[in-house]
Amino acid sequence: MARGKTKQDLPDDFEEHILDIDVGEEMRNSFLEYAYSVIYSRALPDARDGLKPVQRRILYTMHDMALRPDRGHVKSARVVGEVMGRLHPHGDGAIYDALVRMAQPWSMRLPTIDGHGNFGSPDDPPAAMRYTECRMDHPAVAMTADIDEDTVDFKPNYDGRETEPSVLPAAIPHLVVNGTTGIAVGMATNCAPHNLVEVVQALKHLIKHPATGVDGLMRFIPGPDLPTGGKIVGLDGIRDAYETGRGTFKMRATARVETVGRRKAIVVTELPYGVGTEKVVERIKTLVQGKKLQGIADLKDLTDRENGLRLVIEIKNGFVPEALLEQLYRQTAMEDSFGINNVALVDGQPRTLGLKELLEVFLDHRYDVVRRRTRFRRGKKAERLHLVEGLLIAILDIDEVIALIRSSENAEEARTRLMQVFDLTEPQATYILEMQLRRLTRFSTIELEKEKSELEREIEQLDAILADDDLLRKVVSDELSEVAKTFGTPRRTVLLESAGTAVTAASTPLEVADDPCFALLSSSGLLARTTGTDLAEVPEGDSDDPGPRANHDVVVSAVATTVRGEVGVLTSAGRLVRLGVLELPALPPSAHDPNLQGGYPLSEVLSLAPGERALALCSLTTEGPGLALGTRDGVVKRVNPEVLAREEWEVIGLKDGDEVVGAVELRTGEETLCFLTSDAQLLHYSAGLVRPQGRAGGGMAGIKLAGGQRVAWFGALDPAQRSVVVTASGSSTALPGTEPGSVKVTPFSEYPSKGRATGGVRAHRFLKGEDTLVLAWAGAAPPRAAAASGAPVDLPAAEGRRDGSGTPGSQPIVAVAGPLGARLESQASPAVEG
Repeated sequence: MARGKTKQDLPDDFEEHILDIDVGEEMRNSFLEYAYSVIYSRALPDARDGLKPVQRRILYTMHDMALRPDRGHVKSARVVGEVMGRLHPHGDGAIYDALVRMAQPWSMRLPTIDGHGNFGSPDDPPAAMRYTECRMDHPAVAMTADIDEDTVDFKPNYDGRETEPSVLPAAIPHLVVNGTTGIAVGMATNCAPHNLVEVVQALKHLIKHPATGVDGLMRFIPGPDLPTGGKIVGLDGIRDAYETGRGTFKMRATARVETVGRRKAIVVTELPYGVGTEKVVERIKTLVQGKKLQGIADLKDLTDRENGLRLVIEIKNGFVPEALLEQLYRQTAMEDSFGINNVALVDGQPRTLGLKELLEVFLDHRYDVVRRRTRFRRGKKAERLHLVEGLLIAILDIDEVIALIRSSENAEEARTRLMQVFDLTEPQATYILEMQLRRLTRFSTIELEKEKSELEREIEQLDAILADDDLLRKVVSDELSEVAKTFGTPRRTVLLESAGTAVTAASTPLEVADDPCFALLSSSGLLARTTGTDLAEVPEGDSDDPGPRANHDVVVSAVATTVRGEVGVLTSAGRLVRLGVLELPALPPSAHDPNLQGGYPLSEVLSLAPGERALALCSLTTEGPGLALGTRDGVVKRVNPEVLAREEWEVIGLKDGDEVVGAVELRTGEETLCFLTSDAQLLHYSAGLVRPQGRAGGGMAGIKLAGGQRVAWFGALDPAQRSVVVTASGSSTALPGTEPGSVKVTPFSEYPSKGRATGGVRAHRFLKGEDTLVLAWAGAAPPRAAAASGAPVDLPAAEGRRDGSGTPGSQPIVAVAGPLGARLESQASPAVEG
């Protein structure tokens, strides 16, 4: 009824139509429609491309706008407007928030948008969309590649005027790599990010071995890899999540104790995923003011764009930094939990997926995309072949063709006569008629025959892919390898099975007996000590039985010492840093194998410069033949054993651009020194040929390098032990740690010795596309290899020829070590090989 009118003001023939409805039923229907819209159109990702609708629409719109990485940035507001007007009928704020997140490297493990301007920080919001600019990043191009080749289905947009893809081709496993979070109605999703290289290796393994279970996949994907790095403490929840799709794990900040001025300080360099520095700083201030946290003298946030996150917490004198660090973990966001809830849409229905199901859905999608792309390309090739065959017919009598066309009344008559006289199809005749005469005369029979042969060959290859599922899977596997090679990055997050408790000499120096033990350094950068000297008697696992090696890395260096003693850490910068053994977590007796998952990361114990790496441990004894070092530029040096009253000192004078690639403590002085170069040259000779020098010495020529080459590995071998050489070849353009390479294991006895400073002999023959060694090692057999995550990698048998080529590896190898018992069984004093 109109405002201001009464029933008497209405016409006499007006009839009231009142519809009685059930309010409860109306509420239920309306709520179901709303819930359906939120679940399917906003909150949950599709398990195939791992994208929510708004993310998919942003990438597709930018693809349509040709905002590729080689083009300039455009205003974010322009992209948001296009997405909102064409495909996403929601608020511009929601679209811009999604766009910003896709450009933030601390939110996405593999950002898909290249942002220019202020896109915020973990603590601060971004600038308004009128101030920022964006374009597609390279991974976004891979997500939308081949979308114009009928690889995915399209559906009408919200008003039916345009179409949009129901899913993207997605050459990258986006959901597993980048994770996602979303809150729907009655359900939510929270997927953790992972390392692209590890995920691709698991996918390739699943392609070859479809029956692989979670245990097999966790050899490649041991756990999440968070964009902000940090540590994950406790792996049981991760395994539960991989099995069932639900699980919880703890994230910890990366922190170490340093000396700042006259005080000790806790320096935080990485925070848990999703935690900003301001949140931590504010919480610490609140605890200190409420007298719930004591011992903190000052708090400085030195974070900047150049050096990254750096939060310095200065400790008052008399307080134990390690104990205070444990309190910070318990009472602040420096330790946080992440609840995995892998809910995604599969065939239009929400499902909770384990790790294998996530990978299988993605692989099925890629199989379908490649199959449809192949069918589309085959159709295009067949159409072109059909036209070329028509041209070949016409060019044989080009004069008659021209005369026939000129004598025809119109184009339709000319088309009909061409089809009748030369037995052409309608598409062939139309193509000839539409061509300019000058183009037709340029064609030659030889060129057309060559094009025809090429088209027939390509069609045959495409038919083979469509007819053979094994070949189809190989295409998908090869494309995944290329994705890992192009976009892969090293792992950022350290995985720890337990937190452990550090005990320092400052806190309880008399409560710990000074018993003999071993200090250990693992391939994944973990430090620990044993609780006894029986390590050499414990087997390291049978290579034929992968069970006990499920999550082991390899021990790359070990030294015999005592619990309250000190060891030295040799670094790539040529430094030797003192380290108290008591500061290292003690492994329980059950962990006296090479698994150091209970150890501490190097960053918690040592302060290393950017790019500096810890190479080996050594004793600080004044007896023995001393140290042997090899550098990137082929310099070798023997260092006299000497101990100074310093925390650290240099043991070699390096030239600009040079670094130490291998360091080892000698036991007899008659060991065999060995160099392996990037161009696969091996040189070895007796350590007695190298004259010992003092700390300031710069060494002497160790190996002669070819132009542009470098030393890939240096070490020392015991002549009395059976030794092998492990080499892996690959491309120098690949990102380190992303290419499995061709792996070969060869008996060391195959290589003859030569004099110092000579060129060596060839140790590995490169295959096509290979030009460098991506990994090299020599030592006692049998060798054990580990990936960046610490997972074991199987090696071929030691039957390779000296100059032979390798076999394809299963995943990238970052470290190799020999049996630990062989390295320690002959130690009568605190000395060990690295």
